[in-house]
Amino acid sequence: MPASRSLFRILTSAVASLSILIACSATAAGQAASDEVNKGVEAYKSGRYADAIVHFQKATELDPNLPMAKVYLATALAQNVVPGLDTPENLKTAQQSIEIFQQVLANDPHDVNSLKQIAGIYFSIKRLDDAKAWQKKVLDENPDDPEAAYTIGVIDWTLAHMNVLKALSSAGLQDDGMGNTNALAGVMQAIKAQNSALVEEALQYLNQAVASRPNYDDAMAYLNLAYRRKADLDWGNEDARKEDIAKAEGWRNKAMETRRANEQKITPDPNSPQP
Repeated sequence: MPASRSLFRILTSAVASLSILIACSATAAGQAASDEVNKGVEAYKSGRYADAIVHFQKATELDPNLPMAKVYLATALAQNVVPGLDTPENLKTAQQSIEIFQQVLANDPHDVNSLKQIAGIYFSIKRLDDAKAWQKKVLDENPDDPEAAYTIGVIDWTLAHMNVLKALSSAGLQDDGMGNTNALAGVMQAIKAQNSALVEEALQYLNQAVASRPNYDDAMAYLNLAYRRKADLDWGNEDARKEDIAKAEGWRNKAMETRRANEQKITPDPNSPQP
């Protein structure tokens, strides 16, 4: 047998053996990664989030192409983010989670779960403008998502309310929730300049939330609050201000009625007849 043909067969056999070894190694790594994911899920269900993070991290190291491991890891990290806490460690955890969700989005830009998670993390660490921007990305994918619309409304109201409190405090006043009729014209003009766009957007998205979910009592409660902020904008126009307050009271009452109805559906009356 010619030496060249013998060498070819040896090389071919070696390449085949190497391919089998690589395939077996990949299968073993994939199985090990899946095992770590399962361990992480069990830890997460038990509330052991730190242990869950360790297992999910191992899974992503064993199989970097396993998308579910990344989703679980980012979710576990997000669970460890303490709302409102601005310590370097907490912000680092939040950023790690956001970056991993963004990796998921790089492969699937339409993944609504990742969009929502990022928005929620930004809300937790009080980066409200970023939270609002990501909730709008959620609505780009699902225009009928009531929670995304509601959260945008809440953010807008929060920012507007902060503006009101700051402006009134500088004049030695407190918010009366009725349009601040006793405030000075200059103070109210400043509030109007800061809050007009925020209040308009808040009302838009809160109404959108209720349209998407007619029994959304939380959104109704914030419509009450948003119309009280609109009463600030109508300062000096008594008819408009009274109309705003009347709408606020209407939404307040509707929110309470709807909440009672929702609670009755969740917790049946023990005295009611059983089917």
